[in-house]
This record gives sequence, C-alpha cells and structure tokens, in this order.
Amino acid sequence: MSRPLCKLSDVTAKTLKKPGRHSDGGGLYLNVTPSGAKSWVFMWARGGRRREMGLGSYPAISLASARERAREHRTTVAERRDPLAEKAKGDAKTFGNCVGLLLESIESQWRNDRHRAQWRDTLTDGCAAIYNKPVAEITTADVLGVLKPRWATQYVTASRLRGRIERVLDFAEVHNWRPEGKNPAAWRGHLRLLLPARPKLDQSHHAAMPYGDVPALVSRLRDTDTMPAKALEFLILTAARSGEVRDATWGEIDLGGKRWSVPRERMKAGTAHTVPLSHHVIELLTTLAEVRVNDFVFPGQARGRPLSGTAMAMLLRRMGCGHFTIHGFRSAFRDWAGDETNFPREVAEAALAHKVGDAVERAYRRGSALEKRRQLMQAWSDYCSKSKTDNVVQFDS
Repeated sequence: MSRPLCKLSDVTAKTLKKPGRHSDGGGLYLNVTPSGAKSWVFMWARGGRRREMGLGSYPAISLASARERAREHRTTVAERRDPLAEKAKGDAKTFGNCVGLLLESIESQWRNDRHRAQWRDTLTDGCAAIYNKPVAEITTADVLGVLKPRWATQYVTASRLRGRIERVLDFAEVHNWRPEGKNPAAWRGHLRLLLPARPKLDQSHHAAMPYGDVPALVSRLRDTDTMPAKALEFLILTAARSGEVRDATWGEIDLGGKRWSVPRERMKAGTAHTVPLSHHVIELLTTLAEVRVNDFVFPGQARGRPLSGTAMAMLLRRMGCGHFTIHGFRSAFRDWAGDETNFPREVAEAALAHKVGDAVERAYRRGSALEKRRQLMQAWSDYCSKSKTDNVVQFDS
C-alpha cells in the first residue's frame, strides 16, 4: 500500500510550532527547530540506510514548491539514481571552490597568516591538475596523479598535501557536493595500499645538496633573474626555513643595521629570531627594494600574496636539482660550518634558530651571539660566492 501524500496544508505549515519533523508524505518533511525556524527535508532509503537532503527554508520555499521538488526526487530514487549525486552535478562545485570555502570556515583556528598561506599555496599550486575539476568527479586516479610525482622525493610535503586534499573532499561530502562513499584521498585502507612506504631517507633527514656544490648553484641562481631564484639565494645565504623566507616582509628588514628580525609568530619554535645579513644579502635586498610591489620581500604572481610554497622547489627541479630539498640547505650550511670552520657549535646552532643549553645558558650568551653569528654568516656568504675551484677556506672564530 502506498503511503498517503499531501498530509499538510498551507495553514498547518504556517502555524506548526512543535519542534521536530512533520511528514507531508512521500518522504517530504517540514522540520521545525526549537527556535521556530522551518525548513523542508526530503528523506529516502538506499541499501537499508536512511538518507536525507535539504530542500530549502519555509516560507521561502512554499508547500507547493516543496512537493514538486520531492516528486522529482522520488522519481530519481525510483530510477535507482542518487538525489544527492544529481544535486552535486547541478551545483557543479569545483575542487577550487571547496578549497576557498573550507579555508573561510577554518581560518579562525590559525594564530597567524603563515598557516593560511601554507594551506592556500599547497592546495592551489600542488593541486593545479584538479583545481578546476568538479569536486563530485574527483577519483582516486586524480589524487594519485597529484601525489605520485612528489611522493618519493618530497614525502613530507606530499603527505601533508594528501591530508589537506582529504579534508577538502570530506568538506565537500558533508555539504552534499560529493556522493557519499570512500574519500579518494583517504590513507588508511585506501592510498596506503596504493602508494609506496615512506622512503627511509625522509624518516630522519631532508635530502641535502653537498655543501661543496652550493657555490655553483648560487652562481647559477644569480644568472637567473626570477623571484624564485632570488628567494632561494636569500634562503641559502641566511640558512632560514622556506616559510620564513617566503613570508618575509619589508617591515622585518633593517638594511642599515644589516639584520632581519623574524617575529615569533612566524618561527617554528615560537621564539623571535634575528638574522644578521651579509654584504651579499644586503646587495640582493637593495636590488629588490628598487622594484618593490607590496609588503612582501618576495612577492608572488597573485596580487598581494607572497611567493608560492612550491616556487623554489619547482625552480630546483628545472635546474636539474629536484632530488634535493629546500630545507636541506640548512643541513648543507651546518655541515660546512662543522667541517670547514672553527666557529663554535653553539654559534652554528644559534644561526639555525636551534635552542642550545638551558634558559640560563641561553640568556648568558645572548649579548655576544649576534656578532659572532654575523661573522659566521658573512663567512658562509663569502664561501657560497666563491668559484667551485676555490671554495675550501678556513675561517677564524
């Protein structure tokens, strides 16, 4: 026996105040919240599981309009199609649309702009191949196509990207922009079976270019008049982290005092860090200041945005050095300082913004550390600026 339809009337729909779902028949319900707000819901069963979708608020959507929409969805269900999937096709949300909406919903969780930029850059640049694809059509093959090219050589970056893709697709499913089912970016029980295990090298080390090859690379960078090349040279000569360099602003730079003051909000350890700048870095910054376009020292192509998170890595790949990581240049600096100079270990560690000793010991050193680090960073800058045939030099502490 078929279930009766049209149980409600216009008067009933208008006067109902009892919270809950009130059936009109055929899977159509008028939902009333404790606050009195009303909306239409269509419900059906698929594979023994109850499913539902919203049809709009009342009275913006009238009883007659809600019934017509419910009738269309009953036809869809009878033809063994999924109303949510059909709705997703009609909405045609792209992956990029979902990235923007997700970031708007979670950005208040982050304490600084650095995290926002990292998320946006990795999902924009790293997912270029699927960015404009309807989110309902993204498959496991699409996700693998994004991850595989960087999985072996940039595992940490690729793994982080996978997690962010998974979150975007979960966000899309919750909003009914994707049909329910296995998230194609899910790790456990899915991509874990399709991607190789974490490379052993990346379990404890970033692939670093031998310091003996760094001067030749710096020479090539100076012959490459692009913003990623200038940013990478700056990163190498300051031994800074990628995010610290990309988000650097002119307000942090003191050209006269030859120092770069990175606020604690942008430091990994949450402690402000002052970087003494060598003569070569000052020359580089002076040139950049002449063509300044916004507050970022290394502006990106998007207006008002810094250099993207992948720009320097992509440059390395184009130069045939893609098997080395950007972070690895910090290791190259540390190896050089230990192998080729007499500077104390504590000075080299301080140059990397690593904490050495207890709080009392660090406070005692604070007064002279900057000038000692200035000597070290100038020595490193001089080393990187020498020709490859004349790059092994001993420095006094």
